[in-house]
Amino acid sequence: MSPLSGRSAWREVAIAAVALPIVITLAVMAFAWPAGRIAPRDVPVGIVGTGPASQNAVEGLAHARPGAFDFHLYPDQRAARAAIKNRDVYGAFAISGNSITVLSASAASPSVAQLLTQVGQQLADKATQQIAQQKAIEQKADQQKAAGTHSSAKAHKQAAAPQGAAGADSSVKILVKAVDVVPVATDDPRGVVFSSSVFPLTICGIMIGAFVTMARGLARPRHRVLTLLVSCAVAALGIYVVAQGFLGALPHNHVATWAILSLDLLSISATAAGVIRLLGPAGLGLSAGLMVFVGNAFSGATSAPDMLPKGVNDIGQWLPPGAGASLLRDTAYFDGNSGGGHLAVLILWSVIGITAVMFGHWVMRESRGARNAKTGATASAELLPALPGSGVTSLDRRPAHAHAHARRNDGDS
Repeated sequence: MSPLSGRSAWREVAIAAVALPIVITLAVMAFAWPAGRIAPRDVPVGIVGTGPASQNAVEGLAHARPGAFDFHLYPDQRAARAAIKNRDVYGAFAISGNSITVLSASAASPSVAQLLTQVGQQLADKATQQIAQQKAIEQKADQQKAAGTHSSAKAHKQAAAPQGAAGADSSVKILVKAVDVVPVATDDPRGVVFSSSVFPLTICGIMIGAFVTMARGLARPRHRVLTLLVSCAVAALGIYVVAQGFLGALPHNHVATWAILSLDLLSISATAAGVIRLLGPAGLGLSAGLMVFVGNAFSGATSAPDMLPKGVNDIGQWLPPGAGASLLRDTAYFDGNSGGGHLAVLILWSVIGITAVMFGHWVMRESRGARNAKTGATASAELLPALPGSGVTSLDRRPAHAHAHARRNDGDS
């Protein structure tokens, strides 16, 4: 066995024993770390009214969950509902004398809607406890006034304090009413079908891009681009038939939802095709790593972007999987409200990918031409000395005295 083959074997062993485990570890961490750190971070929520009860709620939430919510004030529930439908906030708390109304939108995020309901219940329990304590204090003051002496008041205080608190607890209780302003589809009450569709979309997009780039029958760039467009549109139609026709997870804005699915697939497949066109087979691994292990993991499709760690949510929304999932929610349930930024991200990635597919063959042709020219020159330099009867070679190979003799003969002639 030659030394080169042994060196190559050791290099492959090192890749399998060191490089691949590192890549696998990073891939697992990319998915597991954001999922393990899900918590509200500046989640936009509304507060209805500016009275003392609303102010106390804001102060209580800010103290109990610092940095969890970004509060927006609205004059009434109608304005809060409009803000939820416009995707300005995830929900709102409407606090009145004896009740707290939690306005939420499970279509925006079932996990955030559940969180807001839990927070509303906590606010109600705390308000009930405060009212009970206030009533107990008032009862104690009345007992002290009626007793007339400090000792008698003290005795009444010890005996009546638990009774007053119990009476207040039984007579006053803040009720919580949850209202789902924009509910998720009845056939998908937990949004599982919706969130589960993001990962297959990414994989399918990469598969389309890889096939279109490596297909030998698609020799011209415009044929590749046209095939990308048709494949993404047809695949998106099939996905929509499954998600809505069989599972009922996308019940609104049918044509627009199909168009967004097509654009989502196009942004991923065009990017994969462009990278493969520029880098060759290595581009497949690069595009898969970017879209799957970064784009999918940071998309926030299973919870919400505002529930992910800071920075991660921004990265996810700038990549097609995250932007596509958010735009799909905006289109399917909120009439496209707040979807302009996500639409721009998908269009940008699609244009960049298509441009790479269209003009990448020129870059590759020039690169191959330069390599072939260099290889040809090297091969010619190595082969010319072996050719017999070549005048140039014989002149180059003659010793110095032979060159001098030839010059003298030329001068004589």
